[in-house]
Amino acid sequence: MMKNAYKLIIVLIIVLFVFAIVYFLVLPNMTGLAASRKSSGCIALAGLPDGECTPGAVFNVTAKEICVSGYSSRVRDVSQSLKEEVYAEYGITTHKTGEYEVDHLIPLEIGGSNDISNLWPEAAEPKPGCHEKDRVENYLHKIVCNGTMPLEDAQRMIATNWTAVWVRIQ
Repeated sequence: MMKNAYKLIIVLIIVLFVFAIVYFLVLPNMTGLAASRKSSGCIALAGLPDGECTPGAVFNVTAKEICVSGYSSRVRDVSQSLKEEVYAEYGITTHKTGEYEVDHLIPLEIGGSNDISNLWPEAAEPKPGCHEKDRVENYLHKIVCNGTMPLEDAQRMIATNWTAVWVRIQ
């Protein structure tokens, strides 16, 4: 009976160990849910992207790296064909110049990636739209770089509901 109890304890320890590895090592390094994301029929509502199409994705970077002048310019890499793919996922076949911009849900300036799971066609109108989100991005970059907020918290805030941040900073 004692041997069975020891075996059960060993199995539980192994299961907990595997869980800890996944939780602490694998999940924090995931850069988005591209493998399980929806790629058509996407709908943006109330200034927010479709979370099933655009869950957000980040580069594996630190606050120190993103706070170096010119970081965003160096990592920006969204081709015209990728932008067209983003528009297609959201069912936008035509649009006027300035009506939308293909935007990073989690902006480059706080570690967002160029992966399609982080891109969406953000409308300029109604407000808050793409121009107001730019102000949120600048605000979050500033408070990450001055040490007021951890990078991961800023990424989570903007990916969850950037419009709520915009309302708070008005």
